[in-house]
Amino acid sequence: MAKAVGEQMGVVTALVRSTFLVNTVYAEAAREYGLTQQQGQLLCVLMAHPYGMGELGEVLRLAKSSLSGLVDRTARLGLVRRESDPSDNRAVRVGLTPEGSRLADEFYAETCRRIEQLPSGLDDTERDTLAELLARVVRDNEVPPVFMVLNEQG
Repeated sequence: MAKAVGEQMGVVTALVRSTFLVNTVYAEAAREYGLTQQQGQLLCVLMAHPYGMGELGEVLRLAKSSLSGLVDRTARLGLVRRESDPSDNRAVRVGLTPEGSRLADEFYAETCRRIEQLPSGLDDTERDTLAELLARVVRDNEVPPVFMVLNEQG
């Protein structure tokens, strides 16, 4: 039975619903930029620096075949490129192309803007508390940096 608006939610319900909300915003933003949600994640991860395929698979939590397909499809769009690893000639790193970097910057900024609006009903103290508690959950669960916050305020 559904609870009425304004009733207390348990932590499971609140986390699952908030995850759904953020994923929906993220997917809508990606679609508007001609990307899949996974391609948007890939671009955001690569904003920090190029990654080796193994390391990228761990960060994105994708199997090797899924990651290869994702990189192939994104490379065909001209957004990422494979390059040799300077420390291991047998290894390949994935990095952003100039077009990928430009699109990643735009997509990242727009996604941050949209997600920033989600808790608009909270005052500054509540927002700080929410951020602190969610950051603890993320740290405690060792969530990889799939979406780095480069210039966040607060």
